[in-house]
Amino acid sequence: MSAPLLEFDGVGLSFGGLRAIQDLDLRVDEGEIVSLIGPNGAGKTTVFNLITGLYVPGAGDIRLGGESIAGLAPHTIARRGVARTFQTLRVFLNMSVEENVMAATYGNTSSSMLQSVLRTPAMRREERGVRELARETLGFFGDRLVGYRLAQPAFSLSYANRRRLEIARAMASQPRLLLLDEPAAGMNPKETGEITKLTARLRDDGGYTILVIEHDMHVVEGISDRVVALDHGEKVAEGSFEHVATHPAVVEAYLGKGTARQESR
Repeated sequence: MSAPLLEFDGVGLSFGGLRAIQDLDLRVDEGEIVSLIGPNGAGKTTVFNLITGLYVPGAGDIRLGGESIAGLAPHTIARRGVARTFQTLRVFLNMSVEENVMAATYGNTSSSMLQSVLRTPAMRREERGVRELARETLGFFGDRLVGYRLAQPAFSLSYANRRRLEIARAMASQPRLLLLDEPAAGMNPKETGEITKLTARLRDDGGYTILVIEHDMHVVEGISDRVVALDHGEKVAEGSFEHVATHPAVVEAYLGKGTARQESR
């Protein structure tokens, strides 16, 4: 078994009297793709917000590479190697494709504002390195985001290419852990198939460890080493896709109480 990159140890989170996450244990090993599934309101995005520091757990601990990140500021967690995409696209529409990806490297640069204003030799060298990294990252997507598209504003891209651009921007921060929030949302069947293959390539060729939220079970089946199912903030099943997809608690969470018993008759 690989070493765990991400660990949730008895994590809990409440908003007033509402318990959003309850005693959650979760593990993502180096080099794994783990899918997080569950009906709307199950707590999936809350898990992402806990990992990235937008929420602080009320109980338990979250560790990245064996070190606690619970309570750290989002920018600190990002610098430790966590990047995410969002269900609702967050690209900078009026910036070029290349500029969108270059912007993601800001946390890893060292030039000061004064150096940027004065355009010092050190700043120009760093900028060239950032531009090369951006183009190399965009090249991961074949010809979709390179060539003449480098200078195009993001608003001119198709929806599917905006999704790719957001993933490229996350990659450019050079993370250890990549969090993908419904990467296939809004895609047609052809685009969904492409995103499924892309997610597998991110692990196999890019070397990323990936935690993904996804509602499309064809995508989940096609990419997952393991699947974790949540319902009302609790883990109700974990294992292979086949095990989780047919688990009575998962069937009940999606289709309603009593459905699992009816299915077994």
